[in-house]
Amino acid sequence: MTEVPASGVNPFDRLAELGLTLPDVVPPVAAYVPAVQSGNQVYVSGQLPMADGKLLATGKVGADVSPEEAKELAARCALNALAAIDALVGLEKLVKIVKVGGFVASAEGFTGQPGVINGASELFGAVFGEAGRHARSAVGVAELPLGAPVEVDVVAEVSE
Repeated sequence: MTEVPASGVNPFDRLAELGLTLPDVVPPVAAYVPAVQSGNQVYVSGQLPMADGKLLATGKVGADVSPEEAKELAARCALNALAAIDALVGLEKLVKIVKVGGFVASAEGFTGQPGVINGASELFGAVFGEAGRHARSAVGVAELPLGAPVEVDVVAEVSE
């Protein structure tokens, strides 16, 4: 008999049901680590929408990148955050997604940041159910690293 994951949901089964696989951890682009644990909290560094070592899009949301595309990119950021948690402690130890910080490189006048970051929030909900519900901020910014349109960081609670 396999141990029940801390969240009560098998995240790997849910990812498979959603047609997703956990990617490799995105290597840092500067002087930091992808995630650190302090007590029962894991703090995930800001994740960009990277796949196979490449940024999936660049530009400002509301000009170069559509809000719909940006929402998909935010989901990719969330998937990359899950990979960082898995590499550090094992995704099966995740108890709850506590806080999501979302940053959207926004064209002048673009105010749809919450809808964009819903891409990350909805992915966490789809994978973890109630344990994926979290506090959140969605902030418009002038620029993001590498010209990324979106960045997501995460605080998660894990079991001992």
